[in-house]
Amino acid sequence: MRNEERLKDDLSLLGNQGVKYPTDYDPNVLEAFDNKHLDNDYFVKFNCPEFTSLCPITGQPDFATIYISYVPNIKMVESKSLKLYLFSFRNHGDFHEDCMNIIMKDLIKLMDPKYIEVWGKFTPRGGISIDPYCNYGMKGTKWEHLAWERLKHHDLYPEKVDNR
Repeated sequence: MRNEERLKDDLSLLGNQGVKYPTDYDPNVLEAFDNKHLDNDYFVKFNCPEFTSLCPITGQPDFATIYISYVPNIKMVESKSLKLYLFSFRNHGDFHEDCMNIIMKDLIKLMDPKYIEVWGKFTPRGGISIDPYCNYGMKGTKWEHLAWERLKHHDLYPEKVDNR
Protein backbone atom coordinates (compact mmCIF):
# COMPACT_ATOMS: atom_id res chain seq x y z
CA MET A 1 0.00 0.00 0.00
CA ARG A 2 1.35 3.42 -0.93
CA ASN A 3 1.90 6.08 1.76
CA GLU A 4 -0.86 8.29 0.33
CA GLU A 5 -3.39 5.43 0.45
CA ARG A 6 -2.43 4.49 4.01
CA LEU A 7 -2.66 8.13 5.08
CA LYS A 8 -6.14 8.47 3.53
CA ASP A 9 -7.25 5.35 5.44
CA ASP A 10 -6.07 6.87 8.74
CA LEU A 11 -7.59 10.33 8.20
CA SER A 12 -11.34 10.53 7.66
CA LEU A 13 -11.86 14.32 7.82
CA LEU A 14 -9.25 15.77 5.47
CA GLY A 15 -10.87 16.33 2.07
CA ASN A 16 -14.25 15.07 3.28
CA GLN A 17 -16.92 17.52 2.08
CA GLY A 18 -19.66 16.00 4.25
CA VAL A 19 -18.07 16.69 7.63
CA LYS A 20 -20.52 17.60 10.37
CA TYR A 21 -19.42 20.19 12.90
CA PRO A 22 -19.77 18.95 16.49
CA THR A 23 -22.32 20.81 18.59
CA ASP A 24 -20.53 20.25 21.90
CA TYR A 25 -17.09 19.34 23.20
CA ASP A 26 -15.85 16.23 21.37
CA PRO A 27 -12.25 15.01 21.74
CA ASN A 28 -13.09 11.97 19.59
CA VAL A 29 -12.97 14.13 16.45
CA LEU A 30 -9.16 14.48 16.79
CA GLU A 31 -7.10 12.48 14.31
CA ALA A 32 -3.36 11.85 14.11
CA PHE A 33 -0.87 10.78 11.49
CA ASP A 34 2.73 9.54 11.58
CA ASN A 35 5.62 11.95 11.98
CA LYS A 36 7.87 11.33 8.96
CA HIS A 37 10.84 13.14 10.50
CA LEU A 38 11.67 11.17 13.62
CA ASP A 39 15.36 11.88 13.05
CA ASN A 40 15.10 15.53 14.09
CA ASP A 41 13.20 17.65 16.58
CA TYR A 42 11.10 20.58 15.39
CA PHE A 43 8.20 22.74 16.53
CA VAL A 44 4.76 22.76 14.95
CA LYS A 45 2.67 25.82 15.80
CA PHE A 46 -1.03 26.43 15.29
CA ASN A 47 -2.55 29.89 15.57
CA CYS A 48 -6.29 29.65 16.14
CA PRO A 49 -7.73 33.21 16.17
CA GLU A 50 -11.43 32.27 16.23
CA PHE A 51 -11.77 30.14 19.38
CA THR A 52 -15.00 30.50 21.31
CA SER A 53 -16.41 28.87 24.42
CA LEU A 54 -19.07 29.74 26.95
CA CYS A 55 -18.77 31.06 30.47
CA PRO A 56 -19.96 28.21 32.72
CA ILE A 57 -21.78 30.66 35.02
CA THR A 58 -23.38 33.24 32.72
CA GLY A 59 -23.47 31.32 29.44
CA GLN A 60 -21.97 34.36 27.68
CA PRO A 61 -19.50 33.68 24.86
CA ASP A 62 -15.78 34.08 25.37
CA PHE A 63 -13.44 34.71 22.44
CA ALA A 64 -9.73 33.97 22.18
CA THR A 65 -6.75 33.33 20.01
CA ILE A 66 -5.27 29.97 20.94
CA TYR A 67 -1.61 29.19 20.28
CA ILE A 68 -0.66 25.52 20.26
CA SER A 69 3.03 24.64 19.84
CA TYR A 70 4.45 21.17 20.10
CA VAL A 71 7.48 19.05 19.32
CA PRO A 72 6.12 15.86 17.78
CA ASN A 73 7.11 12.40 18.83
CA ILE A 74 5.68 9.57 16.71
CA LYS A 75 2.24 11.07 15.98
CA MET A 76 1.07 14.50 14.84
CA VAL A 77 -2.38 16.08 14.96
CA GLU A 78 -4.20 16.53 11.66
CA SER A 79 -5.17 20.20 11.25
CA LYS A 80 -8.75 19.80 10.03
CA SER A 81 -9.56 17.53 12.95
CA LEU A 82 -7.99 20.12 15.27
CA LYS A 83 -10.19 22.81 13.71
CA LEU A 84 -13.32 20.72 14.29
CA TYR A 85 -12.18 19.85 17.81
CA LEU A 86 -11.65 23.51 18.72
CA PHE A 87 -15.03 24.32 17.15
CA SER A 88 -16.59 21.77 19.52
CA PHE A 89 -15.90 24.16 22.42
CA ARG A 90 -18.34 26.70 20.93
CA ASN A 91 -21.23 25.47 23.11
CA HIS A 92 -19.03 24.15 25.92
CA GLY A 93 -19.16 25.93 29.27
CA ASP A 94 -15.84 26.03 31.11
CA PHE A 95 -13.48 28.60 32.54
CA HIS A 96 -10.62 29.82 30.32
CA GLU A 97 -8.00 27.99 32.35
CA ASP A 98 -9.96 24.73 32.15
CA CYS A 99 -10.36 24.97 28.37
CA MET A 100 -6.61 25.40 27.83
CA ASN A 101 -5.72 22.49 30.11
CA ILE A 102 -8.36 20.26 28.53
CA ILE A 103 -7.03 21.05 25.05
CA MET A 104 -3.46 20.30 26.12
CA LYS A 105 -4.38 17.03 27.85
CA ASP A 106 -6.49 15.83 24.88
CA LEU A 107 -3.58 16.52 22.52
CA ILE A 108 -1.15 14.72 24.84
CA LYS A 109 -3.48 11.72 24.87
CA LEU A 110 -3.73 11.78 21.07
CA MET A 111 -0.07 12.32 20.17
CA ASP A 112 2.17 11.73 23.20
CA PRO A 113 4.34 14.68 22.08
CA LYS A 114 7.82 15.34 23.39
CA TYR A 115 6.74 18.84 24.35
CA ILE A 116 3.54 20.89 24.05
CA GLU A 117 2.25 24.28 25.16
CA VAL A 118 -1.17 25.83 24.84
CA TRP A 119 -1.71 29.55 25.38
CA GLY A 120 -5.11 31.21 25.26
CA LYS A 121 -5.33 34.97 24.80
CA PHE A 122 -8.92 35.87 25.58
CA THR A 123 -10.54 39.16 24.71
CA PRO A 124 -11.46 41.32 27.70
CA ARG A 125 -14.79 40.98 29.43
CA GLY A 126 -15.57 43.36 32.25
CA GLY A 127 -12.30 45.14 31.54
CA ILE A 128 -10.09 42.09 32.23
CA SER A 129 -8.44 39.73 29.77
CA ILE A 130 -7.28 36.30 30.90
CA ASP A 131 -4.36 34.57 29.17
CA PRO A 132 -3.91 31.05 30.59
CA TYR A 133 -0.73 29.22 29.59
CA CYS A 134 -0.04 25.54 30.20
CA ASN A 135 2.66 23.19 29.00
CA TYR A 136 4.03 19.69 29.31
CA GLY A 137 7.38 18.02 28.67
CA MET A 138 7.79 14.27 28.39
CA LYS A 139 8.76 12.94 31.82
CA GLY A 140 12.36 11.90 32.35
CA THR A 141 13.62 13.72 29.25
CA LYS A 142 15.18 17.08 28.40
CA TRP A 143 11.66 18.16 27.41
CA GLU A 144 10.49 17.96 31.02
CA HIS A 145 13.21 20.46 31.95
CA LEU A 146 12.31 22.68 28.97
CA ALA A 147 8.65 22.72 30.10
CA TRP A 148 9.66 24.04 33.53
CA GLU A 149 11.98 26.69 32.03
CA ARG A 150 9.34 27.91 29.57
CA LEU A 151 6.68 27.97 32.28
CA LYS A 152 8.98 30.07 34.50
CA HIS A 153 9.73 32.52 31.70
CA HIS A 154 6.72 32.30 29.39
CA ASP A 155 5.60 35.89 29.83
CA LEU A 156 8.71 37.87 30.72
CA TYR A 157 8.01 40.30 27.92
CA PRO A 158 4.23 40.70 27.77
CA GLU A 159 2.87 42.30 24.66
CA LYS A 160 1.27 45.72 24.67
CA VAL A 161 -2.45 45.02 24.90
CA ASP A 162 -4.49 47.49 22.91
CA ASN A 163 -7.95 46.07 23.63
CA ARG A 164 -7.00 43.14 21.38
